[in-house]
Amino acid sequence: MEFKSIDNNPFGSYLMAGFECADLLNLKGERIDFMKITGHLEQLGNDYAMLRDFDIKTVREGLRWSQVEIRPYQYDFSIAGLMIEAAAETGIQQVWDICHFGFPDDLDPFHPHFEERLVSLSLAFARYCLEKTESTKPLILTPINEVSFISWLCADAGETAPYYKNQGWNAKYVLMKAYIAAAKALKALDNRIVILATEPLVNIVPPLNATDEQVFEAAMQHEFQYQAIDMLCGRICPELGGTPELLDVLGLNFYYNNQWVTGFKEFLPWANLEHDERWRPLCDLLSEAYLRYKKPMILSETSHSGQDRPNWFNFVWKELELIPDEIPFWGVCLYPIIDRPDWNDPSYWHGSGLWDNTNLSGTPNRILYQPLATALREKISQKDISYETEDRVYK
Repeated sequence: MEFKSIDNNPFGSYLMAGFECADLLNLKGERIDFMKITGHLEQLGNDYAMLRDFDIKTVREGLRWSQVEIRPYQYDFSIAGLMIEAAAETGIQQVWDICHFGFPDDLDPFHPHFEERLVSLSLAFARYCLEKTESTKPLILTPINEVSFISWLCADAGETAPYYKNQGWNAKYVLMKAYIAAAKALKALDNRIVILATEPLVNIVPPLNATDEQVFEAAMQHEFQYQAIDMLCGRICPELGGTPELLDVLGLNFYYNNQWVTGFKEFLPWANLEHDERWRPLCDLLSEAYLRYKKPMILSETSHSGQDRPNWFNFVWKELELIPDEIPFWGVCLYPIIDRPDWNDPSYWHGSGLWDNTNLSGTPNRILYQPLATALREKISQKDISYETEDRVYK
């Protein structure tokens, strides 16, 4: 399989990189700003330049809502401006999360002005980007990253603001209400704007020797992963105003622990050395999502930690090569590209990037993780994963 340029593909490269950009309040109520903790803001030019060796021209970045809205409806995009300039100098395309994980101190999804504030921020930032970047290129935006996950985190698990329990569906509903309003406003603003919706891709299975009731329960829980995108496309909750036209590209996030037994009681080992028929190949899960929405797709996040990093990458790459040719699959994003700590324990670093961080008491240094680098270079040498980069208007 050869990865080639495809008409209307807005991405600059097949292989992409994601910089961890969460700015949430963690379980302890501490504001975690990963772009500062990882040193990315201090090393923008270097971080982008390092990607050249791996033919990576597209990166996922985050606006950090808690940092740019200095007071309601007033914004400071100066840091984003420096990021845009660094990208221009190094030939990098930025794909932006307007809200990754994190809200301003005075705001949460249940606030009566949440929707209005998200729409206002989205429009202000889009105008800012369009003024600072080349006018003929697409601007790829994600209004809210992983609505399914953040609604669970903030309103079922109670691990970030507003720290609710058993309110996950209600959070998902109000988040998607705001998301749809923002997407509509962005679409009306400029036809160069592309909406990338990013959601976890999971497989939820029943226990072994399951009863009919357990099989049904697992199937229902598996189906729940599609609720956010179903709302966006108007398949459910039509009162929110969702339509298929609001989804341009479907981004799916898949990690080694994204397949589990219902109730989070057991994860299915991704290597599947002792064959478990409940494990589903990644290419099969991607095909399921495509058949549901019939939209172009990317793998918007994937990674492993520690010594399994190259093994996981090779595993994922092999699965991507098995995607049927008729599916418009446009790329895979290594996320995070730079190692990051745990947000509830910032002293614990995951060891999950292409570059590890050292000197954590000061400005982190970048140490290339050679086993993963070798795996990437092998794949790059075997495949043509470059895209044409001519200017075009995305319509």
